Amino acid sequence: MPFQAKKMGKIPPYMFAEFARKKAEMTKAGIDVIDLGIGDPDLPTPDHIVDKLVEEVRKPENSKYPSFVGHIEFRKAVANFYKRQFNVELDPETEVLALIGSKEGLAHIVPTLIDPGDTVLIPDPGYPPYRMATYLAEGTVYYMPLKEENHFKPVFADIPEEVLTASKLMFLNYPGNPTAATVDLTFFKEAVSFAKSHQIVIAHDSAYNMVTFQGYQAPSILQVEGAKEIAVEFGSLSKTYSMTGYRIGYAVGNKEVIQSLSVYKNNTDTGQFTPIQLAAAYALNGDQSCVQKHNDIYWERMKAMIDGLKAIGIFAEPPKGSFFIWAKTPKGYSSNEFAQKVLDQSGVIITPGNAFGPSGEGYFRISLSLPNERLYEAIERMKNNISLSK
Repeated sequence: MPFQAKKMGKIPPYMFAEFARKKAEMTKAGIDVIDLGIGDPDLPTPDHIVDKLVEEVRKPENSKYPSFVGHIEFRKAVANFYKRQFNVELDPETEVLALIGSKEGLAHIVPTLIDPGDTVLIPDPGYPPYRMATYLAEGTVYYMPLKEENHFKPVFADIPEEVLTASKLMFLNYPGNPTAATVDLTFFKEAVSFAKSHQIVIAHDSAYNMVTFQGYQAPSILQVEGAKEIAVEFGSLSKTYSMTGYRIGYAVGNKEVIQSLSVYKNNTDTGQFTPIQLAAAYALNGDQSCVQKHNDIYWERMKAMIDGLKAIGIFAEPPKGSFFIWAKTPKGYSSNEFAQKVLDQSGVIITPGNAFGPSGEGYFRISLSLPNERLYEAIERMKNNISLSK
């Protein structure tokens, strides 16, 4: 008899854990593997943020249990950021909640809002924790296909009425992972109107909102008039300031949802370490030139990788947001077959698109979060070693 709940049987191994295992096996065998799979920034956390963390760690009072809802200085900094970046007013007391990274909040919002059997609308392809959290909450997943001909946006009119009746929550994610798709406020207006008409809460994952290029500025869904009536937005400092390991993020928006999520969290975690929250507040309030500096590096990498793919016969458009490239597999290859071919012939890990959902089949994702010399070596290996003939 297995020592686990039945629902755990629905959860496949986390794909990036599997990639890490394969990479470790190959490395042990003496193979130099270059991993373009996971999106973990290689660029260092800016010095002024690290210095602030060290300063706050040295204060004995900061070693006590943190506030369940987050330090007020961090919540105020998030509110200030939203006013400065999006001209959105937030009450730091009721409309901002600190998270232990946005992934934690995205996972916890599901059992906060749904009961077993309720439906969650999930973008396909999309960030895997959306569907895994739904399985763990014993909910029903309904995939909203993101197709290239629709610019990787869901077509809300295609969702059957019986599905909408059972739905309590919808995830959106722009700039998107894995598709790197971006949207404007017109799309968010459509989404808010649709969600209101069916009383479905929107959880917008905005983790890549500041990783943008060529003058594009990612909008917040909360810029839409009336969005706070139905939507919450999840943000992270992980990608913006290269703080993935710090595990600090936030949820903002509808105060009832924020309150419910805080109750769930109060009973499952004890909040993030106070010095990390204060360093994050300092990051949000401080000099932002580091953000543009990092984005400039990602953009140069983006152009180099797209040129490298072109050299082996794969054509992809440079995205306006995120540090991912989402491209079609060559004709005659499934996502898994092409990812395996790239690994076998060049020692480079890419992510097969179907790892993100059924509609990801026929695509692959490349992450640009590697030091320049390793990224450019990966490009050269792919150009020199990969033959698309079977």
